[in-house]
Amino acid sequence: MLISLRTRLVLVFFAITLLAFTALYLYVAPGLRSRLLDARLTQLATAAREYSPPVARTVGSSATAAEIRQRVDQASRGSQTRVTLLAVTSAIQPSGPQLTPVADSSSPTSADQLRYAVAWKAIHTRGLALGTESRPAGIVAEAAMPVSFDGRVARVIIFSSPASDVVHAVSVVRQQILVAGLIAMLLALIGAYLVARWLTQRVGRLERAAERVASGEFEHPIAVDSRDELGQLAIAFNDMQRQLGMLDKARKQFIATASHELRTPVFSLGGFVELLEDEELDAATRRRFLGHVAEQVERLRKLSVDLLDLSRLESGSLELRPESVDLGELTRSVSAEFEVTLAQHDAHLELRLSGQVEAVCDPVRIAQIVRILIDNALTHTPPGTRIVVTAGRRNGTVKLAVRDDGEGIDGQALPRIFEPFFTADDQQGSGLGLAIASELAGRMEGRLDVDSRPGQTVFTLEIPA
Repeated sequence: MLISLRTRLVLVFFAITLLAFTALYLYVAPGLRSRLLDARLTQLATAAREYSPPVARTVGSSATAAEIRQRVDQASRGSQTRVTLLAVTSAIQPSGPQLTPVADSSSPTSADQLRYAVAWKAIHTRGLALGTESRPAGIVAEAAMPVSFDGRVARVIIFSSPASDVVHAVSVVRQQILVAGLIAMLLALIGAYLVARWLTQRVGRLERAAERVASGEFEHPIAVDSRDELGQLAIAFNDMQRQLGMLDKARKQFIATASHELRTPVFSLGGFVELLEDEELDAATRRRFLGHVAEQVERLRKLSVDLLDLSRLESGSLELRPESVDLGELTRSVSAEFEVTLAQHDAHLELRLSGQVEAVCDPVRIAQIVRILIDNALTHTPPGTRIVVTAGRRNGTVKLAVRDDGEGIDGQALPRIFEPFFTADDQQGSGLGLAIASELAGRMEGRLDVDSRPGQTVFTLEIPA
């Protein structure tokens, strides 16, 4: 259970929800408390700047205690805070300056007395100071405004306001986050289980389909029920299954073709060897039999070379040796190899070369592709066919084309013409030549295309110049 996809998906969903809830609880709540306290201190700082001047003007004046108390009360009512006026006196003892209450808008009891740490900060900085302190009744926010007289801080005006409501609000938010987090985790577990079960069912269908394919069954595609990633995977799987089915069919066809291709020359060779053992054969008959033996050996050689080339291409072990090549001269040389075959086929080969066509490529492999295309045109067209080979440069690429005026390739066979082992007609051949040519073109960063219609077929090799 711990290694199943469903369990892991549920755990991942739950872990993500838990992490999000933990981050929310540990970050938002403390941050909210800090922001609310900062807002309260900002309000006190604004009140201190606005309502301190009337009280500060009593310092060094002849104002009576009642007048000072009246101004303190007015500042308290205007700012809606507690206002305390402290006198800063220099003590004779080594303890330093002392703070003495002069007037307080709230007539505090002993439990309401503040330590005025923020006042000492204002004295030392000679500027507005903000801070908080904890009292039995809760946290108190304070703003201290120093008042200077004769070059020293003589008074400090304290604006203070309880911040218990801030703490209470943050506590309520924490509780709500806890409740919401528990509900979210419960919903995440339920939702993750349902989604995981749905996904594992779909993955299970793919697994069962893969088992069928592994057993050699290619006829039953997977139903595509969505366009998401698993739906795309099902489409890709169906396409793979279709290609494997085609490959399996081609493999069986190739085995039959290869068996026939091998059986015929092997049996022929065996028969001719027996005939050649006859010492009474005349020289002419012996030469004719040896010619047939050579033909069958050539068929076996070509089949083995094609199989070896295809294997090396598919394994990536075929090494290319690019160099600067005159493709016009190379095409003339390859075409000259087919003089005898052309004569036997009653065919005519025409070269159309636009001057000197140079490219950096592997000349041996280019010659092999041209040889395959010409041989394909001769093999799959009736006698008397005209074959045209062209070479030229266009838009930074070099194009070699082999065109014949045969019957053309069937439209249904055209998309599969470059598949290994596929043959479009009943002519002799293993179906490897065009597959090898296409792979070689791709290895040289080029491509091999085909355009066929009744009366004309053109194979075009395009490679970088």
